[in-house]
Amino acid sequence: MDKFDRVHALHKRLAGARQPVSAESLMRELECTRATLTRLISYMRDFLNAPIVTNHTTGGYRYQESAESKYQLPGLWFNPSELYALIASLELLRAVQPGLLQEEIAPLRQRIEILLAREQLGAGEAQRRLRILPMAARQTPIDTFRVLADALLQRRQCIFQYHARGSDAQAQRTVSPQRMTRYRDNWYLDAWCHQAEAVRTYAMDRIQAPRATAQAAIDCPEEQLDTQLAGAYGIFSGTPDKQAVLRFNAYRARWVAGEIWHPQQQGRLLADGSYELTIPYRHPQELVLDILRYGPEVEVIEPASLREEVAARLRQAAAIYSNR
Repeated sequence: MDKFDRVHALHKRLAGARQPVSAESLMRELECTRATLTRLISYMRDFLNAPIVTNHTTGGYRYQESAESKYQLPGLWFNPSELYALIASLELLRAVQPGLLQEEIAPLRQRIEILLAREQLGAGEAQRRLRILPMAARQTPIDTFRVLADALLQRRQCIFQYHARGSDAQAQRTVSPQRMTRYRDNWYLDAWCHQAEAVRTYAMDRIQAPRATAQAAIDCPEEQLDTQLAGAYGIFSGTPDKQAVLRFNAYRARWVAGEIWHPQQQGRLLADGSYELTIPYRHPQELVLDILRYGPEVEVIEPASLREEVAARLRQAAAIYSNR
């Protein structure tokens, strides 16, 4: 443990202690000698203005209590694992929504890089070593993202043009934003639609010219949102009214048995090594696409309607290749 780590550890230990902490206990926790502990305490007192006082009866140490506030280490002071976690979080944010808060977090990123360099912890390595690869991501313009996020957090209604992919129709919508959801590398806006008088989900990359209004947003109960938006399979949710039973062969079971497809899923390994997965759902579109990904490695056991829809898609796909 180096000096940087010991300062951080000593601060955490004293800040959380209700009684004086003995020198023996600190030496053991900090993996140091008494001489090193003495120098460390002097350093914190002299250079970091730490209010460390000695209990002359027991020989222990504690922070002197202040009526105004609790003592904190000055500036940004993190241990190596916390610095790595912060820089990884910034990389994740950059990958999830390019440009978001870029100007705001640039000074923080630079400070973290300086701290990493000072401690010889691989400054500049995060961007080269951490790879976040979005899959089939559709880019939401940063201005659209900011307008919707501001309306959501300030609890304002929002007006925008929406171009639906499925119907290819365009319409103006006035909504009360409820949640922003990141799902499969794409952003969605869950909102109360004032035209439909119901909760709707909008792909944010299809929202055009959004603007917040002065009207306060309607707040939907959390229970309603959870029931309508999180109760069934995928982003095309709703209250589930069907159960899909899927059987994966023994080879594919090695992967699927460890995956979470739905919070209320049920799975069991069968005697032949195959894996049976039961998923609640309402709308089949997204579920069908996921099933088709696995081709001959999965069979839809029930319901019959889902089994036939998947079989029909597979026949159509096979026909494309058999006709050439």
